[in-house]
Amino acid sequence: MPDGGYGVSDESFVPGPATARVFRDALGRFATGITVVTAGGDAGPVGLTANSFASVSLDPALVLWSPAKSSSRFERFMSARQYAIHVLAADQHALCRHFVRPGASFELPGIAFSDAGTPLLAGCLARFECEQVAAHDAGDHAIIVGRVLRASLRQGEPLVFSAGRYGRFLPEG
Repeated sequence: MPDGGYGVSDESFVPGPATARVFRDALGRFATGITVVTAGGDAGPVGLTANSFASVSLDPALVLWSPAKSSSRFERFMSARQYAIHVLAADQHALCRHFVRPGASFELPGIAFSDAGTPLLAGCLARFECEQVAAHDAGDHAIIVGRVLRASLRQGEPLVFSAGRYGRFLPEG
């Protein structure tokens, strides 16, 4: 078992209830970008900050993300036919925090809506407007796979999450 101070150790452990914190810390060693996923619907727009996003395929263009089943917004995203994944820029930490809270409003500068009613956030590094093609059970999360219908991008630095902290990517050189 790794030492409690997370010092030098290369011992392994078995993930489980007794090692949940150290397992989470091990996962936190992998730096990720931050996204906000939005969807429309009869109950109004919904948004959620997520760092579980990945490309799946270039042809066809597929991406995935993984909402937590414990989220109050889980069922709304599971039933959404269309949604948008927004990759946040380094200067969008406030937007990230805004969508961590349940019931976050969409009274934001530059908000637009797609023809399908999906909220589209302004100023993001990239946006993927998707149609859900599959959803898979994955423990305490689900894996939602979407076919990308439309994408956009701009230049800039990404907002990064690693070891429980937000920051910027610092390229070498």
